[in-house]
Amino acid sequence: YKCDFCGIGFAVHSGLSRHKRTHTGEKPYKCDVCNVRFAHGHNLQKHRLLHTGEKPYECEVCGKQFARKQYLETHKITH
Repeated sequence: YKCDFCGIGFAVHSGLSRHKRTHTGEKPYKCDVCNVRFAHGHNLQKHRLLHTGEKPYECEVCGKQFARKQYLETHKITH
């Protein structure tokens, strides 16, 4: 399956459909708390952690917890 916009190819149609959102700006996933929209479901899932307060990533050195893996990785530099 080939993208009409940029020519990149995908093995499955769903991959092409997700990719096309980068060109069209379509954002079908909406946060039910603050109405922010996302192009991809996994980004909405990460965003929801901001509302729930859940912090699944923990520093092995000091025990501090973070909502996003990226925040933990940045924190690790301090040790």
